[in-house]
Order: sequence, then C-alpha cells, then structure tokens
Amino acid sequence: MKFALIALAALISLAALPAQAQAQFRKPEDAVKYRQSVMYVMGTSFYSRIGAMVKGRIPFDAQAAQESADVIVMMSKLPWIAFGPDTNGVGRTDAKPNLWNELPKFKDLSEKMQAEVLRLQSATRTGDLDAVKAAWGNTQRACASCHDSFTNQ
Repeated sequence: MKFALIALAALISLAALPAQAQAQFRKPEDAVKYRQSVMYVMGTSFYSRIGAMVKGRIPFDAQAAQESADVIVMMSKLPWIAFGPDTNGVGRTDAKPNLWNELPKFKDLSEKMQAEVLRLQSATRTGDLDAVKAAWGNTQRACASCHDSFTNQ
C-alpha cells in the first residue's frame, strides 16, 4: 500500500512537470531563447562534429563522436518544455504557426528523433564508422522530418 501511494505521488508529480517547467520562464521570449540555444548546441554537436566525421571532412575520432553523441542525447530532452502556447509568434523564431495546431504530431516527431539519437549514441560506442554513418543518417532524417513540418529552415 505504501509503495502504491509513493508510485501515485511520483506519477502525479511527473504529470505536472511540463506545466511547472513552462512557469520557469519569466517571459515567453526567454523560452524562445532557451529552445533556440538548446537546438544550436545540439545541431553543432550533430552536424559540425559527428557530421564532419561522417562526411569525411575530419578524421573519425571515436572518443569525440561518443562525447558529441552524449551531448546530443542530453540536449534532445531539453527544448520541448519551451514550446508553450504563449511562445507562438514571439520573437525571431523559425517555428511555423501550424506547430501549435499539430502538437500531437510535433510530440511524435520529437520522440522519434530522441529514439534515433539514442541509436546514434549506441553506434558511437561501437567505434565503427559505418555504424555511426548509418545511425547519423537515420537521425538526420528524423530531425529533418520535424523541421520540414514545423520550421522555416
């Protein structure tokens, strides 16, 4: 019984996290800046670091690929709390207006990207460049599917 109450309390607190997280931003502009910063770091780690290795612009460095993948995985969890409805049309943003009307699709695409990022992280741990290339391509397609649908990039 005690375990059930603890589990119920944990579930309720987890369900409240998105609302609490949005309240952490003092202004909608802060949320937009936050999500843009997260996407910048994630994109730099993905395209400029691992992508450069995958495309042969720099030598493959398994350790650097792992470190970058770790950053990407961590960052992939962060931007979603900053896509509150109060940020629609705020500041200079590439988000298309349809994002706010298609939140279930947006959530689904973000979860697919996060799953691919985990596969990329696993591939980097093998030290096998071909495995990293395959996982990078799948991750890039997952990112592009969301960006094609919901951003002006």
